[in-house]
Amino acid sequence: MPYLSILLFAAVFASAVLAWHVPLWVGALYALASVVCFTVYARDKAAARAGQRRTPERSLLLLGLLCGWPGAVLAQQWLRHKSSKRAFQVAFWMTVISNVSAFVYLGSPLSFVRML
Repeated sequence: MPYLSILLFAAVFASAVLAWHVPLWVGALYALASVVCFTVYARDKAAARAGQRRTPERSLLLLGLLCGWPGAVLAQQWLRHKSSKRAFQVAFWMTVISNVSAFVYLGSPLSFVRML
């Protein structure tokens, strides 16, 4: 299921580029944010193992909300980090839904931003 979310978003993104002329730099933004998010998850996992200071969950959720959620999905699966904490997962998937909804709204021809 988690990998499917990335594939579905890739299809939505490709469709938005073709149908709505969403600029390709938006995809680069998602890629960069995903790399940053994955890195932060990896550092947090290492800190958890070493008993060091951790990254607040709020920060992890915010990074996901700010276009880094695909990287967070990969980190959760590959690093097995934050993947079994139910409360975090519920909050995380709510941020994914919010991000994708904002992408569709802002990318659509009906968006107020596009009318400016």
